[in-house]
Amino acid sequence: MIASMHRRSFLTLLGGAATAWSVVARAQQQKVPVVGLLHATSVDYFAQFAVAVRQGLRETGVIEGRDTTIEYRWAEGQNDRLAALAADLVRERVAVILAIGGTAPALAAKAATSTLPIVFLSAGDPIKAGLIAALNRPGGNITGVSLLGAELEAKRLDILHKLVPDVGLVGVLVDPTFPDAEAQRRQLREAAAILKQPIMFVNASTSAEINEAFATLAQKGAGAVLVTQAILFNTRGDQLAALAVRYRFPAIFDQREIAALGGLTSYGTNFADAYRLGGLYVGKVLKGAKPSDLPVMQPTKFDFVINLQTARTLGIEVPPTLLALTDEVIE
Repeated sequence: MIASMHRRSFLTLLGGAATAWSVVARAQQQKVPVVGLLHATSVDYFAQFAVAVRQGLRETGVIEGRDTTIEYRWAEGQNDRLAALAADLVRERVAVILAIGGTAPALAAKAATSTLPIVFLSAGDPIKAGLIAALNRPGGNITGVSLLGAELEAKRLDILHKLVPDVGLVGVLVDPTFPDAEAQRRQLREAAAILKQPIMFVNASTSAEINEAFATLAQKGAGAVLVTQAILFNTRGDQLAALAVRYRFPAIFDQREIAALGGLTSYGTNFADAYRLGGLYVGKVLKGAKPSDLPVMQPTKFDFVINLQTARTLGIEVPPTLLALTDEVIE
């Protein structure tokens, strides 16, 4: 239901397929620069952030349909399609590529061109991934927004520990294909040792494996779940929230949208603001800025959300001191 709403909203924003194609045709006649948006997932996931990208563009004076058009390429969760999609955008002679949805789209775009400007949004460490040389001086034809993926896992464990201090074993769901998976594990082991909180890692890199992971955690006697940041998990919010309710797991996520779907709590980067920053950098590039001169941005807005309805269902009394720190309380 939510996915279909996202799709309808997104198509409404685009003005329908026919309108989009007519705008592209006019833009080609007027030689309006084209932004190639390369996304690891789908229109359904991106729909909730489309307005944010356009807002970022507007902040530089760039209006879609007037000053630029956007060509969309969706990998639909199949990273092996990204190389061909990136190459297609290069052939289309787009003015800049906006690569979103983890490190993989950015790497595909970088492999496809060493001259076209690239702006990325990625939770993985962009230096470790080989995307840039340094945050302040990225070098080459690429810059973007680093979403601080692994750095926030310890904070999430601390929040969960405060919410359910006597829960016993905490299951940690990790996508082993996520570039910073080992960094996530390392941070969580260190945090767990400080908190004296037992944890157990389980892997999942597909929708079916997510189901299996929750079943395994229930069999092992886990009392709560921490879902690490990964593009797979962010696109499976409905599934993860439903599984947490089914197994009565207090669960923490990185994205507020999953708490809104029924998860107990979330703490992480404000994704809408990160997408806005991506649009902002694309606008600056269209205005003539060079990626090598644009430092990689890191988010300044973070969301801490608690779903009180879920807390009541699970019989959890949220400490007032923790409640006072929230950015949003879902009743």
